[in-house]
Amino acid sequence: MVNADDVRRIALSLPGAFEKLAWGMPTFRAGQGGKVFASLDDDDEVMGVKCPKEDREELIASEPDKFFLRKGHDDNYAWLRVRIGALDDEGELYAILLDSWRQAAPRKLLDIYPELGDAGTR
Repeated sequence: MVNADDVRRIALSLPGAFEKLAWGMPTFRAGQGGKVFASLDDDDEVMGVKCPKEDREELIASEPDKFFLRKGHDDNYAWLRVRIGALDDEGELYAILLDSWRQAAPRKLLDIYPELGDAGTR
């Protein structure tokens, strides 16, 4: 079972990633601009990640034990909550964090690491 330590280790392994405390919780940011791509809730059992609004309903409906929205907080943002302990393994965690990182990383960073994502889709 994956945990908050795995989230931190994998998030920080992504190019240009760094950790910064914000809103009383660890956030993980991409590149010099420092856009947030993940955060850990204060209980270390839930992480927030970037997710296009149009994709959230399908993810939540398909796996409600893993994915959810914090009502009143995430409604207007391209953000999704993930129950860390419900993830299958580190591979799934990596895939989720990488997808979120791709959405936050600046074009220059994506151009340097084309194997991690297609910068042309941003």
